[in-house]
Amino acid sequence: MPADTAERVTKVVVQVLKVKPAQVVPKARFATDLGAESLDSVRLVAGFDEEFEIEMDEEAALAIKTVGDAIMFIDKHRERRG
Repeated sequence: MPADTAERVTKVVVQVLKVKPAQVVPKARFATDLGAESLDSVRLVAGFDEEFEIEMDEEAALAIKTVGDAIMFIDKHRERRG
């Protein structure tokens, strides 16, 4: 049984940003709260693309500021794919 979206997003964030899983909460902002820099943001998008087999365009990636934003974007994208 595959992990839910939040668990999988947490896994990617922990791997890319080297933070503790407890820090990866929906309201956590990637840059301010989790310390992501611009290159980290690129790595996060690549990680989400690979983990969920999706493609985030640049506009969508720029709109994702929090862990919760990422979870919502991915859930919506997965619903559309069916």
